Amino acid sequence: MTEIPEDHPRRDSLVTRHRIEDGVDAGITSRQGLIAQGRGEAYDYLLGEETIPSADDATRAAAAHLLLADHPVLSVNGNVAALVPGELVELADATGADLEVNLFNRTEERVDAIVEHLREHGATDVKGQAADARIPGLEHERAKVDADGIYEADVVLVPLEDGDRAEALAEMGKTELVVDLNPLSRSAQTAAVPIVDNIVRAVPNVTRHARELADASREELDAVVDAFDRETALEDAEQRIRDGVDREA
Repeated sequence: MTEIPEDHPRRDSLVTRHRIEDGVDAGITSRQGLIAQGRGEAYDYLLGEETIPSADDATRAAAAHLLLADHPVLSVNGNVAALVPGELVELADATGADLEVNLFNRTEERVDAIVEHLREHGATDVKGQAADARIPGLEHERAKVDADGIYEADVVLVPLEDGDRAEALAEMGKTELVVDLNPLSRSAQTAAVPIVDNIVRAVPNVTRHARELADASREELDAVVDAFDRETALEDAEQRIRDGVDREA
């Protein structure tokens, strides 16, 4: 990767792009992931490339959901694996969640490469290779999940998600925590907790909140969940994108 000066005004964005490029070269990310990254980067630019207050509230609510869950799972696709592999492992450790690889452009080689990539970043157990269950209502490869993973999960973090799978998971009665920079996407509109933020900020923020809430009682965690207003979060993000200011401003 070309050395990017620390004081370059677009450093974070350029580093993220290079991570996706490296993911493609390593067989982790599909070429279509490059397009998805560019689309997300455009929304992040309009959001001011920062975590807005309602997005931080969403990450706190997501952390509470994961800590309350009986069987939480963090879904991992190619872009996620390229951008935040170590951060996902930390989140799994902080919440007791499983990691599971799930891909639209699925090949066994890509699944194996992502599993190994996550292990290189500290994961000890990664699901997704068995693919011995299917999400009802989907015909493409993202329907394939592990029976003891996403299929049985009660809470699923689905970052950078396909809208149709998000809808299908919701139909199964799962609580979905979605990271999506577009507040109008089907994924964000479907989610119980839409986190409208860049994944490189969102995942560490969920982990931070999970650690802060680690000793909270069930009643305290329930209060965090109940205090979160998904409609307000979506409205705040759309307001920032449209006008460049927060709704309360």
